[in-house]
Amino acid sequence: MSEPHSNYQRVAKAIHFIAERQLEQPSLRDLADHVGLSEFHLQRVFAEWAGISPKQFLQFLTKERAKQQLRSSSVLHAALDCGLSGSSRLHDLMIKTECMTPGEYRKLGAGMDVCYGVQASPFGYCLIAQTQRGVCKIAFFDSPDDEAAVVAELQNEWPAATLRCDQGAVDPVFAQIFSGIKAGTAPLRVLLKGSEFQLKVWEALLAIPDGEVCSYQQLAGAMGIASSVRSVASAIARNHIAYLIPCHRVIRSTGEFSQYRWGTERKQAILLHETARVAAKVIGE
Repeated sequence: MSEPHSNYQRVAKAIHFIAERQLEQPSLRDLADHVGLSEFHLQRVFAEWAGISPKQFLQFLTKERAKQQLRSSSVLHAALDCGLSGSSRLHDLMIKTECMTPGEYRKLGAGMDVCYGVQASPFGYCLIAQTQRGVCKIAFFDSPDDEAAVVAELQNEWPAATLRCDQGAVDPVFAQIFSGIKAGTAPLRVLLKGSEFQLKVWEALLAIPDGEVCSYQQLAGAMGIASSVRSVASAIARNHIAYLIPCHRVIRSTGEFSQYRWGTERKQAILLHETARVAAKVIGE
């Protein structure tokens, strides 16, 4: 097991424990005993992975913190009003989306070549698939035994396409997403495949600022479809491109993180990572 993945597994276990017992305000000793590490080792691993301490994460995780973020959706409204839903700065890189036409959608990927590869990311194992027109799938999973199921899911999404494993083609994309990029690097292209409504929702997700959250109601309202909250939630749940299309930034209006296609603990971990990165950037300015 690679170090990034093993560290994520430890942090994910700690996150689950903290989330379940946040009202009890568990101590570092309680957390270390649960994870099976010394307090010193856990503190170091957690801080190296997340950029903040377990105690700071506990503070971040409280509903009051989430509710505070939810009180203002002005940034989201402003971004959408300015037409930023189609492309947005995310993780210090530009995302350029391209949508399949209805005719292409009906062809189910016929004539397309889809290559994929798997690496250990900061959030567990990650499959990235791409076509000549851009990334078409990102999916997280926890065990090598799950890889076959994720590949089968990819094939089901593109049943008429030619699917092949090409780690060398995907590695640069992986590095651009998770390792940062140098100035001047071309925007990362993403190919979206869905109904017109789903495409509208997925593009709107890109307007949510890094490290921030909004509720399903706020997102629907910002899109001008306040009465379609359930439809918005359904479209978010069908997002095939984890992390880059940031469905992890949408939570319940109560401040609860709710379900996530790739695991609730992973959703919390990604938001934690983003929040810590944004805070570090502010401190450095």
